[in-house]
Amino acid sequence: HLIMYRLFLRNVLAVFLILVALGYSEAQEKKAYKVSCIGFYNLENLFDTLPGPNDVEFTPDGPNKWNSERYYHKLNNMAEVIAQIGDEMFPGGPAVLGVSEIENRLVLDDLVNTPRLKQSNYQIVHYDSPDRRGVDVGLLYRPEFFKVTSHRSVRLNIPDNPEFRTRDQLVVSGLLDGETIHIIVNHWPSRSGGEKRSQPYRIAAAKLSRSIIDSIRATDADAKIILMGDLNDDPDSRSIIDYLGAKNNAEGLRSGDLFNVMASLYREGIGTLAYQDSWNLFDNIIITQPLLSKDRTSWVFYKAKVFNKPFLRQTSGQYAGYPFRTYVGANYSGGYSDHFPVYIFLIKEK
Repeated sequence: HLIMYRLFLRNVLAVFLILVALGYSEAQEKKAYKVSCIGFYNLENLFDTLPGPNDVEFTPDGPNKWNSERYYHKLNNMAEVIAQIGDEMFPGGPAVLGVSEIENRLVLDDLVNTPRLKQSNYQIVHYDSPDRRGVDVGLLYRPEFFKVTSHRSVRLNIPDNPEFRTRDQLVVSGLLDGETIHIIVNHWPSRSGGEKRSQPYRIAAAKLSRSIIDSIRATDADAKIILMGDLNDDPDSRSIIDYLGAKNNAEGLRSGDLFNVMASLYREGIGTLAYQDSWNLFDNIIITQPLLSKDRTSWVFYKAKVFNKPFLRQTSGQYAGYPFRTYVGANYSGGYSDHFPVYIFLIKEK
């Protein structure tokens, strides 16, 4: 009986310790966090209907027959997507959203004033770029969460090809819930003419991006920087790995290192655009090492995602499963974009 009594006490003690441990674990899990969402979306040829110096296709009389009905349908489609990005944790649309393939400031004004987005009160940062197709990058932000403190546009010049024209790189600094965050929005040169032939231009863009990051870090070594955009290269491409210096593994990062948060998704076969029955992940989000800190009293990276809900996919035909785009070749299909958006969540303790 004495032995049985001791065994009973031992079991009671073991159960008690387990319950204490579970209670502690549950208390840890219930720690309250603030969440923010930051994303990027290639809007695929968001042009107005007015003729421009580099715009013949997207006009009522052009080959795409781009009229007001199609333009406003496109705007409402884009707004519907943006409003849903990150809504599982951050309703109303991202606090900050980089965009590319926009014709001008006007289309962004029209976009943020659509019924779906107007309540989110998005504000705009935009500069005209010298791109030959007439497309720019821009930044949308919700001022209740992000306060812009400075912004500039940085031009990519190719000394060996002074006639080369592409998108500027947009640099925006601001306060995300009182903490300084730097955003760099990119749309690197395309693969037109072939990947290898066009690679030097993306390498030049990567070097420019790296110099921007280094210039920010020169005044603040612990700067929290988020580089985002359609880089026209995958996370394992030379431009990103060797010249931008973005690593695909978060382990062992040191001060000054960059981490590509989309790399693990790419390794899983998840992409943002499809071509010839294979997926690429050109829409990258890359962060500086301080955003990986284990100290969650300030903003840190939590999770990266591709927004690829079924309504954004082609449902039938040769391109079933591909992004449901506005045009397939010269044929109007009334979809969204040839790219899926990407986004990240940042968290910090309340």
